[in-house]
Amino acid sequence: MEKRESASRARRTSDRATKGRDTVYATTIAAADLSGCPLHDLKRKLNDAGLRPTRQRLRLGWLLFGGGDRHVTAERLFEEAHAARAPISLATVYNTLNQFTSAGLLKEVSVDGARTYFDTNLADHQHFLTEDDTHLLVDLPKELIDFSRLPEPPEGMEIARVDVVIRLRRKAS
Repeated sequence: MEKRESASRARRTSDRATKGRDTVYATTIAAADLSGCPLHDLKRKLNDAGLRPTRQRLRLGWLLFGGGDRHVTAERLFEEAHAARAPISLATVYNTLNQFTSAGLLKEVSVDGARTYFDTNLADHQHFLTEDDTHLLVDLPKELIDFSRLPEPPEGMEIARVDVVIRLRRKAS
């Protein structure tokens, strides 16, 4: 039996017995195994985070999470959405990125007052940032930085996370 069945076939085949050589297994839409379907997985991810899977969230989520870990600015995601023929406003992109961040689906990485990246990699890690025209943000495993001498936080406070951005530039020749 195929992993994914159409909804109409699922309804037709429920509770049917064996006919001839073919055995038809009882199934329902809710029981159909849709894991591994990227769209279904994205809808589940949004639902699990408490977000309704609207058309805009699904389109932007597909661009964000469909290709592995990445860093993106709102402006870059807006450009990607328009290239994919998804008519989404820049305001909707900003709102969605902020909602995804608040829901724990993204991490916000502020590199200066004018540029904020959104990171799909939620594991503890740090970043390299190139200070050339590309402004490329690259993951750096946290194990490569010694965090053994962090200061004690003030009374009643605890360290939530440590963000390190190491800025890179080409050596002068």
